[in-house]
Amino acid sequence: MRKLWLVALLFLAVACGGTSSTSASPEQPDGSPTGAEAGHGSPAPASPSGAPSGTPSPVTPAGPTLNPRKVPWESATPAADGRSLDVVWWSGVEPCNVLDHVEVTETAREVTVTLYEGQDRRSPDAMCIAIAILKTTKVQLKAPLDGRKVVDGAN
Repeated sequence: MRKLWLVALLFLAVACGGTSSTSASPEQPDGSPTGAEAGHGSPAPASPSGAPSGTPSPVTPAGPTLNPRKVPWESATPAADGRSLDVVWWSGVEPCNVLDHVEVTETAREVTVTLYEGQDRRSPDAMCIAIAILKTTKVQLKAPLDGRKVVDGAN
């Protein structure tokens, strides 16, 4: 039992102290810890029961970014009139994870929403910490949703 406590204390000391990182902007993370990235070697955020709580940070597309990639989203909630969607996803903070653009493809049966994120062109050498941030963006539709299925284009 004594060894277990020593190992726990050592782990705590290593986790809490020690190294600091510098970056162009200290509140910026390295990489996107989203569910999409989880399949590509990056850590995924905790499940909803263990996920950080709070209100998603609203963002608008800022592209073009460096190396844009598809990122999956968690939810797409239609507005009362059905003409827009509030899309929510897990990401990292800027400048390493910036919403580049959103592609929307509408058919009679479904609406496919694909989010793209990349690194801010103004900070190509930024070093960022890995932290999960919940983000949201509003997506306008050409026609009301009217019962069409909403599909994540990153999956």
